[in-house]
Amino acid sequence: MSFKTKMIPLAGAIAFAFAGAAAAEDLVVKIGHVGPISGAIAHLGKDNENGAKMAIEELNAKGVMIGGKKAKFELLAEDDGADPKQGTTVAQKLVDAKVNGIIGHLNSGTTIPASKIYNDAGIPQISPSATNPKYTQQGYKGAFRVVANDGQLGGTLGRYAVQINKAKKVAVIDDKTAYGEGVAAEFMKGAKAKGAEVVVTEHTTDKSTDFSAILTTIKAKNPDVIFFGGMDAVAGPMLRQMKALGITAKFMGGDGICTTDLVKLAGDGIGEGQVVCAEAGGVLEAQKKISDDWKAAYKKKFGLEVQIYAPYVYDAVMTMADAMVQAKSAEPAKYLPFLAKIKHKGITGDIEFDAKGDIKDGTLTLYTYKGGKREIVQVVK
Repeated sequence: MSFKTKMIPLAGAIAFAFAGAAAAEDLVVKIGHVGPISGAIAHLGKDNENGAKMAIEELNAKGVMIGGKKAKFELLAEDDGADPKQGTTVAQKLVDAKVNGIIGHLNSGTTIPASKIYNDAGIPQISPSATNPKYTQQGYKGAFRVVANDGQLGGTLGRYAVQINKAKKVAVIDDKTAYGEGVAAEFMKGAKAKGAEVVVTEHTTDKSTDFSAILTTIKAKNPDVIFFGGMDAVAGPMLRQMKALGITAKFMGGDGICTTDLVKLAGDGIGEGQVVCAEAGGVLEAQKKISDDWKAAYKKKFGLEVQIYAPYVYDAVMTMADAMVQAKSAEPAKYLPFLAKIKHKGITGDIEFDAKGDIKDGTLTLYTYKGGKREIVQVVK
């Protein structure tokens, strides 16, 4: 073997050693994301996860520096199946993996029990979509959300039912989840405050497919509006069965039903302008181009339209990273005070939290469905 051939592996070893030293100087930042990637609302969970992926890729492309070190962001994605028990299991898994922060969960029913695990471990959590007020009422310093809560969302829908839809009698159905019960309760408060009568309340589950019994009961009460607290996977079949029973009442719901997939799930059960729903977020006119450009980039990357909350997931990741940069540290205890006082300009608008961790001045977007498409009715702040 010649001297030359002996030197090649030696040079390679030296180069590798230097590369290893450079890599060792990078700061690895682990961001956990949790949503339902399996089950009836997997399309919503995947939408959220895609938003996180876009943020992580962009941060790494920018070469973000934290405390003088180049940060290498890693996404640890987990599936909670929209199940509270599974949610706490994956929450502990992420804690054990020593993540620097959590983005999620999607549902209030999984976010609330998981939040105790993150709190006990001292890991900050930003939910991009959990709207039940209880989440931020537990006194956890590290619990935040970047969308409006059910008090704002349900109350606005309740007032809308009376003021715009001229409803005098309303029927209410919830799916017995933390989210469904919470938004339904707030809707009833808003509607009653404006003079509407709640003529019947019914309950289903987030896995039900047959609503003939409760819809027959509701039909006998002849309500002007039926409000459903739940998700699109249940609302779709419910709308089909309403049509089969000849129920023509307006159908209202929160962000859980306010998806682009509702048209497919409801089929011909979704009448022109029959459905009014609200997204717990929204983009004001000044922010519209930035938001539209981001959604176009999302569609180009994934070949899909944004369902609802991918932009809020993206903003949640970017907000957390911004706090780390300001704190010059990715250690939870060090960047948490900066996160609590953050003023971040996101693609969905300005992000700033109140003392509880709720977003300040959260917007809401009211939608309806016409011509097989979801369209904005109005954005309220």
